[in-house]
Amino acid sequence: MAQLIKIYEENPNPKEIQKVVKTLKNGGLIIYPSDTVYALGCDITNKSALERIAQIKGVKLEKANFSFICEDLSNLSDYVKQIDTSTFKLLKRALPGPYTFILPSNNNLPSAFKKKKEVGIRVPDHSVARAIVRALGNPIVSTSIKDEDEVIEYTTDPELIYEKWGNLVDIVIDGGYGGNIASTVIDLTGDEPVLVREGKGDLEI
Repeated sequence: MAQLIKIYEENPNPKEIQKVVKTLKNGGLIIYPSDTVYALGCDITNKSALERIAQIKGVKLEKANFSFICEDLSNLSDYVKQIDTSTFKLLKRALPGPYTFILPSNNNLPSAFKKKKEVGIRVPDHSVARAIVRALGNPIVSTSIKDEDEVIEYTTDPELIYEKWGNLVDIVIDGGYGGNIASTVIDLTGDEPVLVREGKGDLEI
């Protein structure tokens, strides 16, 4: 069963963050709070952890559309092709925030995603998520945890998340009640930005 660790957004406890990072580096899976909904994540560089997430979501890893959670825009050039000034300005204006931007990927993607032509990038406006990525030293791959309940699409109570997911992951972070509106997804791979999914956030694009 997973550990349930309390880490709050105001001043996340560095010792607890290190515990989470150690688990990620060892190939563990975490459920963590973000500025939108609670999400499932693992170290981007750990193939077996990526396979576990794909299995939980019931998708083939190479076909999975997972987001890369970055601390800031400095990670962009690691995975994304050169972007023009107007695209960069849009990202700078929107991030950190509740958005996922689909961008054209370069050749540096982890081996599991080599065939992908595009990648979803997130910089959440949430200190716990960003503290984890900062301490880890590279992005985490992430996907929202959906609820089977038709009415409540996303579970917001960390205790209930723990009950439901505790035997599938290694750590559930209790950061208080989460949101229940997913990120807004914007595709920036074409000439003009395209709204793919309306979620939290109302960026003028």
